[in-house]
Amino acid sequence: MKPILVVVTGPTAIGKTSVSISIAQHFGTEIISADSRQLFREMVIGTAVPDHDELMLVPHHFIHTQSIFDYYNASRFELEVLEKLSLLFKKNDLVVMTGGSMLYIDAVCNGIDDLPAIDFRIREQVIEQFHNEGLEPLKAELKTLDPEYYSQVDLKNPKRIMHAIEICRMTGKTFTSFRTNKKKERPFDLIKIGLTASREILYDRINRRVEAMIEAGLEEEAKRLFEHRENNALNTVGYREWFEHFEGSITREEAIEKIKSNTRRYARKQQTWFKRDQDIRWFDISDKDLIIPAILQKMNNPWKKQENL
Repeated sequence: MKPILVVVTGPTAIGKTSVSISIAQHFGTEIISADSRQLFREMVIGTAVPDHDELMLVPHHFIHTQSIFDYYNASRFELEVLEKLSLLFKKNDLVVMTGGSMLYIDAVCNGIDDLPAIDFRIREQVIEQFHNEGLEPLKAELKTLDPEYYSQVDLKNPKRIMHAIEICRMTGKTFTSFRTNKKKERPFDLIKIGLTASREILYDRINRRVEAMIEAGLEEEAKRLFEHRENNALNTVGYREWFEHFEGSITREEAIEKIKSNTRRYARKQQTWFKRDQDIRWFDISDKDLIIPAILQKMNNPWKKQENL
């Protein structure tokens, strides 16, 4: 039998951490974080990193392993997680991965396209141009070099635009030409668990989490990072709104409301992405006690894809 990777996902603030810890404790295993912002050690409160007590309950990996000044992407995450899993599966038949970063989860489960390694000088040129001129010139260049990818990419995401420009400049080909979207074989089986709730409950959880973060010192954390606000890692909900406030463009109250609103918008984006994956079995958070029995059943008798999910 292949080892099993249990993936616990769902929108932000849904309660993935506590469910993942319960699963890991039941199976005596460890947790891999699939959160693209919890990687950065300077970002603590705004990324909802598991607290000290939670981290002591179960070994966690890929939390605070990078600095905001490091270059990191989903391709590197894929390689590093696969390497870590090869070690973890030597002592555990089952490992838990949890998070809401859609691209990072896809990278581990399905693989991402093998792209050429970027020449360091080209990367430095793109980064310098972004810092000196902003994103608009790079967007214009991408529209010229690869109009197909330009029409698909999130134009507010500097990291993706910059990476596509790097590929185009280095190879003389479009970034699109390297994207095959071919699923890679993995040496483990997947069990995908999705957590859900009514919109009213989810939004209430989001609002309460934002308020708890502010009480815990999110504003002060953002203030410490303000001078580095051009860093791509900090182009993140919960930080960029405070940066607007510190720059004087919005009030403190408006910043708080924008954090709540933008977090709700991000949660909707996550839900739309995950609904495309028919292999996810969804559980309302009120039924989370059913998850471990369902995993045990799945290990012996795979469930059928549920048409209504």
